[in-house]
Amino acid sequence: MDLLFLGTSSGTPTRARNVTGLALLEETGKGWHLVDCGEATQHQVLRTPLSLHELRAIFITHVHGDHCYGLPGLLASAGMQGRQEPLEIVAPDGIEAWVRTTLRLTRTWLSFELNFHAAECLGEWRGDNLRVEAFALSHRVPCYGYSFTEARPDPRLDIDKLDRHGIPRGPLWGQLARGIDVQHEGRTLRSDDYLILTRPPQRMVVGGDNDRPELLAEACRTAQVLVHEATYTQAVANDARAAFGHSTAAAVATFAQSAGIANLVLTHFSARYQADPKRGLSIEAIRDEAAALYEGRLFLAEDFARFRLNWDGVLRRVCTSNQ
Repeated sequence: MDLLFLGTSSGTPTRARNVTGLALLEETGKGWHLVDCGEATQHQVLRTPLSLHELRAIFITHVHGDHCYGLPGLLASAGMQGRQEPLEIVAPDGIEAWVRTTLRLTRTWLSFELNFHAAECLGEWRGDNLRVEAFALSHRVPCYGYSFTEARPDPRLDIDKLDRHGIPRGPLWGQLARGIDVQHEGRTLRSDDYLILTRPPQRMVVGGDNDRPELLAEACRTAQVLVHEATYTQAVANDARAAFGHSTAAAVATFAQSAGIANLVLTHFSARYQADPKRGLSIEAIRDEAAALYEGRLFLAEDFARFRLNWDGVLRRVCTSNQ
């Protein structure tokens, strides 16, 4: 799985960073999933190889504008580009009514269906290649993190079981091997029941705004990657005026170290942190604070940075600029 960051600023965009958006790309094919859709996310998509026709699902962490204001525009553009496939949207309560009202009031007609799923009662959402779960976080409004787990890592058919159950060789076997449930003699054969997974699944956890990283302990139990906001350093957070329900680099790093997370990506940085320290606080202050407490592979996200999680469980940066 790949991560492609479309926006890494909190609250407002800067010249170097758009507000939050993150694409998660499937290992095979061109399919991708979007986590959050801040204002101008569709502009960021135009500077990448991503296509709105290949977008499989959107996951919104919470209702604050820097995480969802770009959603109506992106959907409208997908419609004008002729998208036909239904689009799945997982989001907290309130997002569906807002999106549908905005589309209605602006008289925007979509050429495809929107299928909404409430994060509050999601259970498990399943795509062709992914299983997704939602985890409640701590913020000023209801907010969620999402875990993305491979559904079938390198599967092979359980031939002995198929033979024991009298499933005839042929097209049925081929469909089961591709993850398709089939009907046979009046009963449903579940693909998962006849597949043997040959390696542990890859698992990434993407948090929304959250001032208690430990709430993701269960989600991270078998995860190789955690993507989490680090809006401030501890020095800034100690200012009472900055107590806005966000995490510091120190808090996230401390949690990731205790949870044994091998790869940590920090994002959602306050606009006060700049690459050029002459223009504000240095972004390197966030890196230094986290590195002092975390011994794994540490990354600070940038817009258009792309990372790949390989089968060895190591996250590597594979793209350093827009494409």
